[in-house]
Amino acid sequence: MAKRICFISRPSEYPIYKEVVVEFEYFNGFALSQKQKSISSMHKSIYKIDDALHILEVSTKSPSPLGVALSAFNLKFFDEVSGQEYPLENIFQSSKVFEQGGPFRDLLFVHPKDAKRDERLKTSGHLISFEYNGAIWGKDPKTMFYDWIYINSLYRNSSLSKKILEYNAFTDIEFNQEKSINCQARSAAIFVSLSKLGKLEEVLNNKEAFKKIYTNQSKNTQLSIFDM
Repeated sequence: MAKRICFISRPSEYPIYKEVVVEFEYFNGFALSQKQKSISSMHKSIYKIDDALHILEVSTKSPSPLGVALSAFNLKFFDEVSGQEYPLENIFQSSKVFEQGGPFRDLLFVHPKDAKRDERLKTSGHLISFEYNGAIWGKDPKTMFYDWIYINSLYRNSSLSKKILEYNAFTDIEFNQEKSINCQARSAAIFVSLSKLGKLEEVLNNKEAFKKIYTNQSKNTQLSIFDM
């Protein structure tokens, strides 16, 4: 058995996404078939909680082509300064600033898996911030920078941003909440909520407005923030 998180979009409530821990039968092995068995098992457990959800696995292991395309390894981020597109994973890893080094811009030009596994990310001390095109992003809220670049990338892709709205619950079989913090499934859920609220442009162009998503406020305050 294993436990993973299902991220559910809920634009009319605060917070605008919900995290539900789900226990399910996990199938060991690195083969795609094993991963997809685990995904199917996880989704069955989620449907037992709420069979009205429309669930999408967001990862390279997804049985859905849309879920694969939305993976951070495949989703492209357009860099306005260089005019180039890079995999989202590369943008994220190359923006990390540590006590003893970084950002390591050369990680923009390697395979996303190599960028994620680069030894310097493990041997340069504690992570202190993110730096992208001269802008500094702090570590708190913890997932804010990752969510921002993910949502920004998806917003620029009109085809994917339209298709994802058919879903309201998202999983990532590779995300282990006990070992990791950032998750593409969480970012997807936030995107759907912001899209349905009509607030994507506002929060993507205003860091402080985006930060309010993570502020611990009452539901009534949240409603006033987004003028729902």
